[in-house]
Amino acid sequence: MLVNAGPFKINGVPLRRVNQSYVIATSTKVDISGVNVEKFDDKYFAKEVQKKKKKGEGEFFEAENEEKNVLPQEKKEEQKAVDTALIKSIEAVPDLKTYLAARFSLKAGMKPHELKF
Repeated sequence: MLVNAGPFKINGVPLRRVNQSYVIATSTKVDISGVNVEKFDDKYFAKEVQKKKKKGEGEFFEAENEEKNVLPQEKKEEQKAVDTALIKSIEAVPDLKTYLAARFSLKAGMKPHELKF
């Protein structure tokens, strides 16, 4: 598994784990020596287990008014800390910021293993 860090400020991608088979390798290099990644392990990305309860009609309508899963403030601060360190490294490479902000998609007939970046 890989950790994808975005950065969120540039392309809207938050910190998350990604399977290697979903990643396209490029020749672009970014120095990440200034980023502290010690706290990011499998436990950090594990989802909280919620107990499922049988709901009657009354509880069903009350549940719609409840808040959805909200990201803890601690994770938002960690995202900002990683972003600031990454953005410094990204701005050192010319045109990398616009490259990361560009939308990417594959079209019919495109072979990702043959693409050169």
